Amino acid sequence: MTGAPARTLLLWCPDWPVLAAEIVDGVPATGPVAVLHANRVVACSERARAEGVRRGLRKREAQGRCPQLTVVEYDPGRDARAFEPVVAAVEELVAGVEVVRPGACAVAARGPGRYLGGEEAAAERIIEHVAQSCLVESQVGIADGVFAAGLAARAGRVVAPGGTPEFLAGLPVEALGRSALADLLRRLGVRTLGDFAALPAGDVLARFGFDGALAHRLAAGRDHRPLAVRQPPADLTVTAEHDDPIDRVDAAAFVARALAEQLHERLAGHGLACTRLGIEAVTEHGQELHRVWRHDGLLTAAAIADRVRWQLDGWLSGSNGRAGARPARPTAGIIRLRLIPDGVIAQAGLQAGLWGETGEERERAHRALSRVQGILGPEAVVTAVLGGGRAPADQVRLVPWGDERVPARPEAPPWPGRLPPPAPAVVLPSPLAATVHDAAGEPVVISARLAVSAAPARLVVGTGQPAEIVGWAGPWPVDERWWAPAEARRRARFQVSLADGAALLLAVESGQWLVEAIYD
Repeated sequence: MTGAPARTLLLWCPDWPVLAAEIVDGVPATGPVAVLHANRVVACSERARAEGVRRGLRKREAQGRCPQLTVVEYDPGRDARAFEPVVAAVEELVAGVEVVRPGACAVAARGPGRYLGGEEAAAERIIEHVAQSCLVESQVGIADGVFAAGLAARAGRVVAPGGTPEFLAGLPVEALGRSALADLLRRLGVRTLGDFAALPAGDVLARFGFDGALAHRLAAGRDHRPLAVRQPPADLTVTAEHDDPIDRVDAAAFVARALAEQLHERLAGHGLACTRLGIEAVTEHGQELHRVWRHDGLLTAAAIADRVRWQLDGWLSGSNGRAGARPARPTAGIIRLRLIPDGVIAQAGLQAGLWGETGEERERAHRALSRVQGILGPEAVVTAVLGGGRAPADQVRLVPWGDERVPARPEAPPWPGRLPPPAPAVVLPSPLAATVHDAAGEPVVISARLAVSAAPARLVVGTGQPAEIVGWAGPWPVDERWWAPAEARRRARFQVSLADGAALLLAVESGQWLVEAIYD
């Protein structure tokens, strides 16, 4: 790879999820506010930080530090819609704006630096214009590459050309935004980006894999995207024409999902993956809309669909900015939508799906499932997503086909009483009542101290025939929500194997035996 990272100007709005909640939902950002995702703080206001709230805290701990804390659920769609007026304001001064994520956008610094009187003058002009147009406080950083410009924006710095490696060298490894990698590096004695960049590239790739190699290039001031991206072939662009103009967000979301799948299939057929996505739309009155989204990694089909949906939502809803600032809403519905893979790299290390990544079989399966959804609704076709939870039924979440596969609960670390693997193959939607007896024919009971009255010998499920128990393990106790008497629940689970070869997961609750799941 040759060439130096391009000079990049990046505008960053601090605490954007909090500001977006104020813009869209009216939550006062001047008070103590925290935005939560998966029960952890992902952003908080300045007032909340003064009370000790930090990113990564659990909800209960954050509320313990700040009892007056206002909690808002994380909504990436809300963040994207609220950020649209800011991007529109930046586009009034410079061309070619790329949305890095809601709350941050980047542009090549060469053009603004020339016609706005230098890089520092361009930064001041953009910050002032965004403040006047949207009443949003922002900071600008300029450096070689998007990654370094983002870190410079947090300090409000303009890094001199060629000075990016020196600027990055003293920053902690947490600046990479990869918590697991940063924790491992610190345990290995690598504490700064300069220390990490000094490691041999081959050793980093062998030890940390592809993502670690990308982080190593960033730490050295060599932005991998401008160096790895190549010009895509002309036939990679996908377009959808619509006779009936699209003017509703729900209809736009359905179109976005189908078009994203088409683009992902076309890229995969060429062995490529998208890192920067151009979205173009044409309305019935001929109005043209354009936006570029970029992503630090590989855009999957679901990620492409999310960004297209967010962008269409921003255009069609015409979300109000602060003090009434808003982008011009289209005067008519959208009749043409085009997705342009503006930045692609060679696809590596991606696992094939159930029907393969490409080919007629996968396309036919996707068409069939999408057709069923079109007839019966999105919930008619669902896939299972594994996650955390104490009960087998809690560990599976059903999501509509094509939606983002995000667990309902994060995977919990091992805890006393957790069922050992393997997981049961069949989880019954409603547990079946059962009775368990010992060898003498007496019911087996569990004491409050989890003592088993006798070894289980026979099992009867419902009104069925008795089955001999040839092996058993347990109990594994669960005591849930003991602090709320109306919701408290105690139970103990057992694994049993029967003489006919079947294996079952049993639970005892309030003296009643239940069959919860079946092992294969």
